[in-house]
Amino acid sequence: MRYIIGLAFLVLAAAGSDVLAAGRLAQIAIIDRRNGAELVPYFYRGEYWVAGTPGTTYAIEIRNRLSERLLAVTSVDGVNVISGATAGWDQTGYVFDPGEGYQITGWRKSDAEVAAFTFTASPNSYAERTGRPANVGVIGVALFRERMPPHVYVAPPAPMPDESFSSGVPSPSASPSAASSAAPPPASAAREAAPHARSDINASPPPDSYATLKPRLGTGHGEREASYINHTEFERMQPEPNEVIRIRYDSFENLVAMGVIPRPHQRVPVAANPFPGSSQQEYVPDPP
Repeated sequence: MRYIIGLAFLVLAAAGSDVLAAGRLAQIAIIDRRNGAELVPYFYRGEYWVAGTPGTTYAIEIRNRLSERLLAVTSVDGVNVISGATAGWDQTGYVFDPGEGYQITGWRKSDAEVAAFTFTASPNSYAERTGRPANVGVIGVALFRERMPPHVYVAPPAPMPDESFSSGVPSPSASPSAASSAAPPPASAAREAAPHARSDINASPPPDSYATLKPRLGTGHGEREASYINHTEFERMQPEPNEVIRIRYDSFENLVAMGVIPRPHQRVPVAANPFPGSSQQEYVPDPP
């Protein structure tokens, strides 16, 4: 299977805060594209949440922490951001070189174009408009390490036999099976996940309190914009992800109503007496 790798002009800025340094293998953040700021994460009941603003475009920022290549199969609202298929672990994704970062800014339309990720009311989201509303409000990144070819031991050449002595016994280094058994497997397409594998990248039922909230926030199919990529081969180390990162999102108002974002604390005024002294003095005395 071929995978997508982003070109350099969309690489992340070298500097940046670790506001949402979710994951051991990669650093993930959600970026407000109006000002380039990272959305503040809130950790609630074992999950990261961010508050989106309707009408705002955003990006999923991924930076490879490793000194090896990494595959990131990425979904928004349960939909693969490259193919548009209902997301699964065994699908196509973005490949990151060691230490490389990239901003995924939209639904991939071609090798040169995306439709921008835009926060919108759930009924207008791409997932719901295509009949898949169950996982609106979740961003998933399934990370795969690359299978490296095994090291092949090459035996040193055998010394030339002494013509004056020949026992007829073969040399210990003349075993052809030692090198052939350690030969690397032939190059092949990336290994796919088992058909029955669970895709927890999407599984997350909405909280019960959603019934009394405003419509959930989803991700729309925004304006077309340039975004160039090329293709590469990647063989996964294992069928299931080495790590899955999930980030939930909704409007600020809904997150406050759900208790994800604490309500602002009201300051209770402390009782104060403007005349605490019971005795009266004629004039202000000197300080001690």
